[in-house]
Amino acid sequence: MSRPKNVVVAQSGGPTPVINNSLRGVIETIKSFGDSFGRIYAGWHGVEGILKEELLDLSSQSDDEIGLLRTSPTAGTIGTCRYKLREEKQEDFDRIIKVFKAHDIGYFYYIGGNDSMDTASKIARLAAERGLDLVATGVPKTIDNDVGDQDFKLIDHTPGYGSVARYWATMVQNANEENKGSYPADPVLVMQAMGRRIGFIPAAARLADPKREMPLLIYMTEAGVTLERIADEINDLLKTRKRAIVVVGEGLDLVDIGERKDSFGHTEFGASQMTVAQLLVNHLNNMGLKTAGSARGQVPGTDQRASIQLASPVDLDEAYRLGQKAVEISVHDGSGYMSTIIRRPGPIYRVDYDKVPLDLVANSERTFPKEWIKDSLSDVTDDFINYARPLIGEDLVQVPMVNGLMRYASFKPIFADKKLKPYTPCGYRR
Repeated sequence: MSRPKNVVVAQSGGPTPVINNSLRGVIETIKSFGDSFGRIYAGWHGVEGILKEELLDLSSQSDDEIGLLRTSPTAGTIGTCRYKLREEKQEDFDRIIKVFKAHDIGYFYYIGGNDSMDTASKIARLAAERGLDLVATGVPKTIDNDVGDQDFKLIDHTPGYGSVARYWATMVQNANEENKGSYPADPVLVMQAMGRRIGFIPAAARLADPKREMPLLIYMTEAGVTLERIADEINDLLKTRKRAIVVVGEGLDLVDIGERKDSFGHTEFGASQMTVAQLLVNHLNNMGLKTAGSARGQVPGTDQRASIQLASPVDLDEAYRLGQKAVEISVHDGSGYMSTIIRRPGPIYRVDYDKVPLDLVANSERTFPKEWIKDSLSDVTDDFINYARPLIGEDLVQVPMVNGLMRYASFKPIFADKKLKPYTPCGYRR
């Protein structure tokens, strides 16, 4: 009887508040299959750890620490990366196959977004070509909600988005209270949301005010508005409401902000020379507001994807179930799939968990539907509210506390013994 194959699970791209719960879903479901699987390893900082043969031994971690993954945000437990496997750099692909063979890896789970699904798809194809008995399965995640198709048939939404949507609903609620009290001096507050070119995150600001009672303007990249138009609409709002809260997407194309790009070619707005929010604030204050006072800016950073206190309980549950589903797919359906979530028709929020070929979601990029942008270009429609509202849940997540601090999972640094010569990934070489 052959020995059960070992497992590598890894994460890639920007983390989310609930990504570790997908990891927990994978680990705990594998364990529930008993002797069907061998040891479970994590690629330390994603595919980079696989290339460097840095495999964290998850089978040596306690059940208590694995359980704490539920409310441990971002990717601090096993790490993530933004390393791109390039077709012209075959040495990297060869190295991955060598590492998998050396450690008897038969299952590979990659938790990530559209680029990560491309990586998983490439590894699945390469393993088949090289005769390696490997099952590669994707687990979706991204706060941007941009994985999939415009019809929402491949995947309804990605884990991470519901929690970031709740974050923004809460932040705008709080900002509105502050703005109500301080508007004689600070009538305009400009807030910048993550999301690169995709408007799902700034759109979530409307969830704070579904009845549209706040003086709230929302500008997404897809709206295609100009700096001058935004300034005019803010001043028009000041004439009637005396104050304004303005949410802009970080990728709003107003002027050159001196952008930096990562290895995938994506703009790193947090590392660029200027932010859209500061640009707008400067413009408003330089031209002068149609009321007393000044405009102020607020640019949340990576806390948008690290705030477990504001995580959606719906999001946490779905992230876990997608990790579970990925294991089931790998056992029953074989290689080359991603676990997915599909919304059932009707007014009551219900979902099903299914699979979709990796090739269909690899490098996909769903944009915010134009029909969900109001004709004013500064708001979203009720159809979007109906889509997003169930994703943020009802109750607050309970995070374990010790001595007044949140207790997160902390894995022991136990790694698999290295069996190969040291290797420098192609992307590191100069």
